[in-house]
Amino acid sequence: MGIAGATIVFVLGWWITFFAVLPIGVKGQWEDESTTPGTEEGAPKNPMLVKKAIWATIGAAVITLVAALVIPQLLAEPV
Repeated sequence: MGIAGATIVFVLGWWITFFAVLPIGVKGQWEDESTTPGTEEGAPKNPMLVKKAIWATIGAAVITLVAALVIPQLLAEPV
């Protein structure tokens, strides 16, 4: 797998992982009656986006590593 392929796998893996970890640990403003005036009650109080972006990067790196190890084996011609 070349640089272009690894980049594509990493970007796709990052977004898939990011959307998977996005709802983890999120509490809405309505859950503890701390709604900020002018915002939606269901809006997250503390979305922790930086933490989730870091987890998504780690997950994408693992996905890319696994793909880099598996794809050459699948494409190898039998002897």
